[in-house]
Amino acid sequence: MIAEKKPCGLVLVVDDDPDVCETLQTVLEVSGYRVAAAGNGREALKTLRSGVRPCLVLLDLMMPVMNGVEFRNEQREDPAIAAVPVVVVSGDHCVAEKAMAMGLEGLSKPIDIDDLLQLVSRFCGPPADG
Repeated sequence: MIAEKKPCGLVLVVDDDPDVCETLQTVLEVSGYRVAAAGNGREALKTLRSGVRPCLVLLDLMMPVMNGVEFRNEQREDPAIAAVPVVVVSGDHCVAEKAMAMGLEGLSKPIDIDDLLQLVSRFCGPPADG
């Protein structure tokens, strides 16, 4: 899968675990990316529908209110946000298979920082200078 590089450098992290959100945000910001966060799929949809266009959404699968699969189904049905790239980030032992079933790539938790930054760079391009 070849990703189109986008210059915005904004990553939307969607995870109900505040520690995961904070850790991902810190790693990405220290690396030069901008980060927005949402605690569940519904919040993420609201963010996207408000006009925010990240170069990548890092999506957890298991969340309250609206899980990752429900988010992806709604995202794909909305032409305004359907093309926003999404990668599943989950502790589920079948993350690769579940991501593939959704037409996405997957990263397993705990996340290898080098793998994360390589993936984000592929979708978002190199980070912006500080």
